[in-house]
Amino acid sequence: MSFVKVKEYLNVKGLEDKITIHKDTIDTVEHAAQQIGCSEAEIAKTLSFMVNDQPVIVVMAGDGRVNSSKFKAVFHTKPHMVPRDSVNALIGHEPGGVCPFGVNKGIPIWLDISMKRFAVVHPAGGDEYTSVALTIEELEKAVDYEGWCDVCKGWEKDADA
Repeated sequence: MSFVKVKEYLNVKGLEDKITIHKDTIDTVEHAAQQIGCSEAEIAKTLSFMVNDQPVIVVMAGDGRVNSSKFKAVFHTKPHMVPRDSVNALIGHEPGGVCPFGVNKGIPIWLDISMKRFAVVHPAGGDEYTSVALTIEELEKAVDYEGWCDVCKGWEKDADA
């Protein structure tokens, strides 16, 4: 079960107390914001892409959308999502619970700058009922990430939110 793996992972990082289990699903940005009580933008959605036949994860603000030209500038290919039926095998979490914690070894994780405008962001916690509330500094501590990237559009208009 992915939640158990995430809980163990965050415990090692000293962040297990940041986990919240919800009674209703948080499988979409909209559902997550409703359950958590935050804006959709503050949801840290975790998207998985195929780059050179290997999975890559990008964590971005809930109101961001992938910009093809920005993505190509960073990854040198157009964005192609991991097929839904391959997500668990490739990433280590089921769709609806994909998060940057406890993923399969060797998967590069990137954090998008769209999240930097928030004091706290809320990624999933390994299943469709669990979230993790983290400051940006805690997110950086929790995730073994490659670096920050800028691959999103659609969030800039709310930059002062």
